[in-house]
Amino acid sequence: MTALLLKALLAYLLGSVSGSMVMGRLRGVDIRTEGSGNAGGTNALRTQGLKFALGVVLIDVGKGALAAWLVPQLNVPGMEQALSAEGQLMVCGFMAVVGHCFPVWYGFRGGKGAATAVGALLVIEPITLVPMIGTWLLVLVLSGWVGLATILAALSLVPAFYLLEATPFAIGFSVALALFIVFMHRSNIQRLLGGTESRFEKVRIVNWFRRG
Repeated sequence: MTALLLKALLAYLLGSVSGSMVMGRLRGVDIRTEGSGNAGGTNALRTQGLKFALGVVLIDVGKGALAAWLVPQLNVPGMEQALSAEGQLMVCGFMAVVGHCFPVWYGFRGGKGAATAVGALLVIEPITLVPMIGTWLLVLVLSGWVGLATILAALSLVPAFYLLEATPFAIGFSVALALFIVFMHRSNIQRLLGGTESRFEKVRIVNWFRRG
């Protein structure tokens, strides 16, 4: 158990390295003081542009993948492994997402976890990204709401893992990850219910064929 806790802590610390803060340091900005105040890719795109946002997303996806792939492989001499290899991947991946959302390096003010979750899933169960990304794209082009698209994409993980006949632990992981991402988007849910959530109008399919 001690070895698992140590690996979970390392994954959390790795997840706490925020892509937006790294990119912001290079540009001399802190996007948490701009736009929605969130340290994720969507706010990076809205406030700093596409190139900056791509850098943020690549870092956040990369650290999720690295935490799920590398950290579980670390050998801790004299300590027994409390979980299977699969279980360790999932614990480390989940803790990287937690670190992204509540980064110890940046006053526990981070993003909402979606990009880091994608990186972790690339290692844990990459096929689940097909319905996840498909759901995200479909909801985005129909509604223009990134938050709603991300919430529904996260929830799609649960049936995806179930249909793969995953282990009970893996299904529990999918439920925990989905609910955590939904929780991190609670402000989006409040704005959706209040009719104040902003849209990316340019990506909505209803606007693709409008002239002028």
